Amino acid sequence: MNGDTRYAPVACGFHDRLESLATLRRSCAVRYRDPAGEEREVVARIEDVYAAGGEEFVRLSGGEVVRLDRLIEVEPVAAASRQEGS
Repeated sequence: MNGDTRYAPVACGFHDRLESLATLRRSCAVRYRDPAGEEREVVARIEDVYAAGGEEFVRLSGGEVVRLDRLIEVEPVAAASRQEGS
């Protein structure tokens, strides 16, 4: 996978869930593939869900910007196990 792959829109329900998690400011375990195809995992809040250039993205509290079709899994983290920024 490289940075030139064509964007594939995500399901509306998944998009709605991301917006809900952003609104609630919940810390989440986020697994995704970076533009080089490497799998990454971070614990962060979704700060924004937005569209640019015909693609959709999330901006995470750690500064990462991830295209929605590169997300593998997004799960809320229980308050006791939050390790944001690590």
